[in-house]
Amino acid sequence: MHALPFEKRRAKVLVKRQAETDPKHGRVPEQRTAEEIVQYGIINLNKPAGPTSHQVSDYVQRVLHIDKAGHSGTLDPGVTGVLPTALGRATRIVQALLTAGKEYVGIMHLHDEVPTKELEVAIKKFTGIITQLPPLRSAVKRQLRQREVYYFEVLEIQGKDVLFKVGCEAGTYIRKLCHDLGLALKTGAHMASLHRTKAGPFTDEDYVTLQDLEDAYHYWKNENNDKLLKACIRPVESGVAHLPKVWVQDSAVDSICHGASLKAPGIAKLDADIAKGMLVAIMTLKNELVALGDAHQTSEELLKAERGEAVKTHKVFMLTGTYPAQTKMS
Repeated sequence: MHALPFEKRRAKVLVKRQAETDPKHGRVPEQRTAEEIVQYGIINLNKPAGPTSHQVSDYVQRVLHIDKAGHSGTLDPGVTGVLPTALGRATRIVQALLTAGKEYVGIMHLHDEVPTKELEVAIKKFTGIITQLPPLRSAVKRQLRQREVYYFEVLEIQGKDVLFKVGCEAGTYIRKLCHDLGLALKTGAHMASLHRTKAGPFTDEDYVTLQDLEDAYHYWKNENNDKLLKACIRPVESGVAHLPKVWVQDSAVDSICHGASLKAPGIAKLDADIAKGMLVAIMTLKNELVALGDAHQTSEELLKAERGEAVKTHKVFMLTGTYPAQTKMS
């Protein structure tokens, strides 16, 4: 079974020191109110064909009557599927999703019929590290760059139409992939349709439509029933499900909320597969997202360290004062 790189992680959690969390401060993400998640949540949205990704996030704002919403990983107007959309002060979480792997199912139209074996051989050459020149209409500088295709599989062939599944590194252009494959086959090819099935930890198994969201908001506001709304909007923490994590003691939280880096004494437990320089999520013992940062050491080194900087914080999500201020740790 194919899987994106982070889906293969089976990280063990290492306990650095036993610690408990005070129930008087913070809140387990799943216990947040509807009012809170509308301003600090993320929707696994099924983008329809037609509107741009920006238009979809604007529509979400209007439906929920909020000031801000932001999507992760732009989809072309004609492309459908998984479009994680963050709400209110959670919008910066999309940056953590932009670099996560993606999966697509699509139809590639060959300009001439090709024997199955020949097609499969060509596809193998477009699996692994490939070099792409972004298309003329793209949001990035048009220069050759390398991307990794984790898997590229033919699901079905009907004449010149090829149903395929591809898992790839963020920033891989599937339309260009089809075009380049057509050149390699000496027949020509183009992408006829595309549907995104995965964007980081979000998949098409449980995404919601814009109509689902409208209905949920209606029941919440007009019938005081937030069950559907909470099914549509997830806690912001779901946006870091693919990242390695460091859990901190209550006493370390407030200084991080003020922008300080996480010091080694504040760590309670951590994932075992952290490498130096890796992006990690700093979490409370209630599994609330505090901040994102870059690890200064490996898991093994962090487990042993009793002083110094452990994670350099660069994006804080938790509001100051959520946990009480404590004496600064060295």
